[in-house]
Amino acid sequence: MSYPYQIHTPEEYHAAYRKSVNDPEAFWADIAANFYWRKRWDRVLDWNFTEPSIKWFSGAKLNITENCLDRHLGSLGNKPAIIWEPNDPEEHHRVITYRDLHAKVVQFANVLKNNGVKKGDRVCIYMGMVPELAIAVLACARIGAVHSVIFGGFSAQSIADRLQDAMATFIITCDGAFRGNKEIPLKSVIDDALVQCRFVKRVIVLTRTRTPVSMIKGRDVWWEDEIKKVETHGNPDCPAEEMDAEDELFILYTSGSTGKPKGVVHTCAGYMVYTTYSFVNVFQYHPGDIHFCTADIGWITGHSYIVYGPLGAGATTLMFEGVPTWPDAGRFWDIVDKYRVNILYTAPTAIRSLMSFGLGPIQDKDLSSLKVLGTVGEPINEEAWNWYHEYIGKNKCPIVDTWWQTETGGILISNMAGVTPGKASFATLPLPGVQPMLVDENGEELKGNGVSGNLCIRYPWPGIIRTTYGDHERCRLNYFATYPNLYFTGDGCLRDENGNYRITGRVDDVLNVSGHRIGTAEVENAINMHAGVVESAVVGYPHDLKGQGIYAYVIYSGTHGDENLTRQDITLTVSRIIGPIAKPDKIQFVTGLPKTRSGKIMRRILRKIAEGETENLGDTTTLLDPHVVVEIRDGKI
Repeated sequence: MSYPYQIHTPEEYHAAYRKSVNDPEAFWADIAANFYWRKRWDRVLDWNFTEPSIKWFSGAKLNITENCLDRHLGSLGNKPAIIWEPNDPEEHHRVITYRDLHAKVVQFANVLKNNGVKKGDRVCIYMGMVPELAIAVLACARIGAVHSVIFGGFSAQSIADRLQDAMATFIITCDGAFRGNKEIPLKSVIDDALVQCRFVKRVIVLTRTRTPVSMIKGRDVWWEDEIKKVETHGNPDCPAEEMDAEDELFILYTSGSTGKPKGVVHTCAGYMVYTTYSFVNVFQYHPGDIHFCTADIGWITGHSYIVYGPLGAGATTLMFEGVPTWPDAGRFWDIVDKYRVNILYTAPTAIRSLMSFGLGPIQDKDLSSLKVLGTVGEPINEEAWNWYHEYIGKNKCPIVDTWWQTETGGILISNMAGVTPGKASFATLPLPGVQPMLVDENGEELKGNGVSGNLCIRYPWPGIIRTTYGDHERCRLNYFATYPNLYFTGDGCLRDENGNYRITGRVDDVLNVSGHRIGTAEVENAINMHAGVVESAVVGYPHDLKGQGIYAYVIYSGTHGDENLTRQDITLTVSRIIGPIAKPDKIQFVTGLPKTRSGKIMRRILRKIAEGETENLGDTTTLLDPHVVVEIRDGKI
């Protein structure tokens, strides 16, 4: 099997890029022609960024699972689709062929139908990294239900917020999940969330950890029991539901600059075409390669580059249940060695963490199968890039430093492995079809090279966000209103003298902690729910492992007693409300916050103090009480 749209040389890249800019519709029509369509499109693209309204492949009919599964059965039926490595290295791994995966997806799609799930229903999936998570995602897509996967580290309150926003009436979960030496009681967390969500009709529970769970008659059913019911009818087929190109495929919640998470909506056709195209080209995938993306399917990286992109390309994708440091810091390298992994795609946070263990865990591990290394989630610093290149890639594997977002659906800016040049700490060049531009604060374009500004995209690509679920105005305000007729990424960016792009970080109130986007307002809301807290302000600061840490300034009215105990109480509150990923790394108690006379908190000043800048704090004369700044500066942790 070959990919007619795969780029092999720098010349092919530049030719494809020129065509994608000069005639985008013809360019994407040629790519889309390589997929299976029940009915071809009437128009390639209708769009305006003002409303915004974006429609790719209007009039086309398809089902994404026919492209990820059915069309591969003839040529790839006996090839591995998913290799699953369990948390415990002593437990037996699983290899699921395309034929097996197709059968399991059809089977579970019938389970969903038997339990009343219909086209357009929202299904919340809250599971550990087991193959059944991918099966559940694909089964939803097969019958036209809209899946919304929630990362297994989120709290009951975070789940309830998402269930209520999506009005998801069906849930798929596990009794528990294994992560390193921990057991996470997933069903118990769901039960806590459902106290606020009486509208949920059915909870399907997979057995994984054998943790005792509460099963409510009429609402909760076991995955295994439901499978047996399908099997008693001889495992009937489940023909894929015919979907319109712009029907919703999934909702994925991401933190915004306000406290409420926003549900990013992706649709069937454009997302399918873009994730598969970007997967094949960025990673230079070749049939038979083993692709290991270490992300969780609860994040967009797992959706696009564990499930849909690789399966759309007929690839072999490796899923890992555990964590990189358990039972020791050699776990990733054991997996690479065991399965002869060819492509490793992970986060800079993981690389920095593994660097801290020295070279011991790499010794005696055969990493010679690796051909491509990748990073995702945040810009990779030069020191980590060099370590990854030298010790993991043995100076022979190109590193693709991929920049993209939940909202973009797939990778927008990255070198293509071994085709276009990489550069440490730079995402480098846009993919064909992606037209980036830098603007100043007034929206004026910054032309030429050697400039820095805010990163925008001037033209739609097939994987672009269509709306935020149930609130289109929020989508417009967040992404399309800041700079008219442009998609605003929220990131600052530098373009070097050769036209390479380097992401310099968020320009809004969103933190990037270990590759997870967390809104400052969301963390502040959680801190403020602690009984003794009057007010708080949260900023990011440089963190050796996480990239960005969370620094909280807290006004506390209660009796402190032991300050450290109070800090632990506040941290626990945040964990309960959002999840452990949002815990503040530092909490400084203050008597006031730097505010303008209109009441706006000057986070710019707080950020500088958290970063260790104590002298050049800028103009403080507009503050209501400039003396507060001195107190905060002198009390820095």
